[in-house]
Amino acid sequence: MNRRSVRIPAGAVDLDADVAVPEDVRAVVAFAHGSGSTRHSPRNRYVADVLEAADLATVLADLLTSDEEAVDARTGEHRFDIELLAARVVALVDWAATQPDLGGARGLGLFGASTGAAAALVAAARRPQAVGAVVSRGGRPDLAGDTLGEVRQPTLLIVGGRDEVVLDLNRQAMPQLAGEARLEVVPGATHLFEQPGTLEQVAALARDWFVSHLSPSGVAVT
Repeated sequence: MNRRSVRIPAGAVDLDADVAVPEDVRAVVAFAHGSGSTRHSPRNRYVADVLEAADLATVLADLLTSDEEAVDARTGEHRFDIELLAARVVALVDWAATQPDLGGARGLGLFGASTGAAAALVAAARRPQAVGAVVSRGGRPDLAGDTLGEVRQPTLLIVGGRDEVVLDLNRQAMPQLAGEARLEVVPGATHLFEQPGTLEQVAALARDWFVSHLSPSGVAVT
């Protein structure tokens, strides 16, 4: 496993990111974290470990700079700025395509959590040739608005059974997605999937979705 920390250009700022590339990498997954979270999120780190064990490279980046995070901690103004977050995710996608050890980002997927899921969906719509599949964990796809109708990539929505409000929002959003879409409800799980065994289910579902829907050519597998 080749692991490195990098700074990824995103417009006027650089984003701190951690990259892990298995020796026999088959595809790449970039993470879009949720409200108030960072690349050090233990939940995303756990999912990344499971994906890496399946020969999927991972890119975990802070979508906000340290200064932006400080402002957001006080005001919350950035965490729901889907336009800003989506632009940062697009920057991750574009950067991955330039990296030789990521195979030019052939077979690239996006894993989004909470508000990061909306950003991932918007980025997928903006990079239809580069992004091959999307997975949302406890996401807010409704925040992507009308862009949902432009998302043609296979999309998996994972929601906790006890996360009732978010579950309802996902059920409403799923028919709006233009491509293949599936909703998986993890019984007994709340929004952060803190109950024993629930995060493991999320990771396994995400792994299987990406392995099934990403190919080395970058084209979604149907």
